[in-house]
Amino acid sequence: MAEWSPWQTLETLRRELDRVFDESGTRNEPSFRTAFLPGRAARRYPLTNLYEDKDAVYLEALAPGVDPATLDVSVVGNTLSITGEKRRVAEDVKPEAFHRSERATGKFVRHLQLPVEVDENTVHADYKDGLLMVTLPKVEKAKPKQIAVQVG
Repeated sequence: MAEWSPWQTLETLRRELDRVFDESGTRNEPSFRTAFLPGRAARRYPLTNLYEDKDAVYLEALAPGVDPATLDVSVVGNTLSITGEKRRVAEDVKPEAFHRSERATGKFVRHLQLPVEVDENTVHADYKDGLLMVTLPKVEKAKPKQIAVQVG
């Protein structure tokens, strides 16, 4: 029979907490992220895809039902920030009248570290059919340079 060790249990918990904080990167986000998804484990919103080519970095954020007037996209240094609000569809229905409410509502903030330096002045964002598309052109020094190889 294995002997229980409180120190081993604490060490396992410490490693798990370290893993959670390592995955989240720097903690610039509010500590109340779970408020957007009540009753659920903490999850980032909106869900994103981030990719690049030689000229730009592209972000696709899945944000159906978000009021486009509340969306704010900003870039400071190598951090892209997205804020907005997803309002309840039926504003005139009182909360006590709901039998089921599974769709999350509320304000959200999402910070993403960009893989390269981008030109903050030429960032372009479009929102259509619940998808936020952000184009972040790279600064010239971040673009790959073709170097000719001289054969001697």
